[in-house]
Amino acid sequence: MKVVVLGAGVIGVTTAYFLAKAGHEVTVIESREAPGLETSYANAGEISPGYASPWAAPGVPAKAARWLLMRHAPLIVSRPFERDTAAWLFSTLMNCTPARYAINKARMVRLASYSRDVLQQLRQDTAIHYDERALGTLQLFRTQAQLDAADSDIAVLREYDIPFELLDRKACELAEPGLAQSPVEIAGGLRLPDDETGDCFMFTQALARLAETLGVQFRFNTRVDALELEGHAVRRIMTNHDPVVADAFVVAAGHGSRQLVRQVGLDLPVVPVKGYSLTVPISDPQRAPVSTVLDETYKVAITRLGDRIRIGGLAEIAGYDQSLNPGRARTLLHSFSSLFPDAGHVGEGAFWTGLRPMTPDSTPIVGGTAIDNLYVNTGHGTLGWTMACGSAKLLSDLVSNTDPDIAFADLSLARYSSN
Repeated sequence: MKVVVLGAGVIGVTTAYFLAKAGHEVTVIESREAPGLETSYANAGEISPGYASPWAAPGVPAKAARWLLMRHAPLIVSRPFERDTAAWLFSTLMNCTPARYAINKARMVRLASYSRDVLQQLRQDTAIHYDERALGTLQLFRTQAQLDAADSDIAVLREYDIPFELLDRKACELAEPGLAQSPVEIAGGLRLPDDETGDCFMFTQALARLAETLGVQFRFNTRVDALELEGHAVRRIMTNHDPVVADAFVVAAGHGSRQLVRQVGLDLPVVPVKGYSLTVPISDPQRAPVSTVLDETYKVAITRLGDRIRIGGLAEIAGYDQSLNPGRARTLLHSFSSLFPDAGHVGEGAFWTGLRPMTPDSTPIVGGTAIDNLYVNTGHGTLGWTMACGSAKLLSDLVSNTDPDIAFADLSLARYSSN
């Protein structure tokens, strides 16, 4: 079957790879000049199934109000009254109940855990490398209140049989020796030993090359202008070059997915949420992080990637604006420098921003739609790297009419019409 994938980020490329492995003739359409140049380019580097949790959770509205008043705020809402944003914020608020949180958490953990297993099998099958490490993730609590609040997270980890370690400061320093140089108070930490790290951009580019060996064709510098329907199916897509005809189409265009499917009468409840990162060369390997440290106070992840340190996080709801705000760089540097002083050449840091496609329930939208041959794989938010391989394998199975390895009905767009 001829399948067209729209988007060559980590989601689109992994989808194309697994579709090709399943025997399909695959073409990837991408507006940029190479794979992985949008949100996949410089994310935080975490592959963290254990931290697959909805943003919408009990207590979050009160926390968000406090965050908005912080100097180094992890959340910034600069355009709350735009139509799509306002509807998304309201829907997110409606998901901040214990019942909805439990449902959404179960979906996310299911897909994220499956994705970890698929990635590990892919690595074994292909020997792909991307500055990968399998040394766990440490969530760091600067205050006793944060440590006490971890009880609810620990209960969820126990429920889903996710290994964890609750650490005091000394144990945190044993796991991450660089923290011994930190002058800040550290109340403790929650470590997930099975989590991994890696450079998402390196992975995306390497997997694209592997996909090409399976026959996948990439059409770069190609803009999708229209999806044309015939009856209940997409007949073809119109681009700034030639029309493209296929048997099935997969929208995996990240924050651009919503605008694409609106052309055929579908609405994806996805908004772009801007995240930031700094990438700095390591100046002292002994002071640098070993794996990933999550700074709970500022919602910043600090990850070692080869000879670099990636400092990423924050959430800014600002529409499709991709400008770099210097104040966000100061927040990232504040978190990093206070925990790992003198570990990196901060003056050589590369500042970056990307737009994460977020759903109101934090769960990606993976599966078919009301259009017979149109599929969607988007809405992964901050967990695109974590969930990429599982989402792609699931989507490939659905297109191929093969029974997926995990439950999938509640991951499709149809779940919003049933709420």
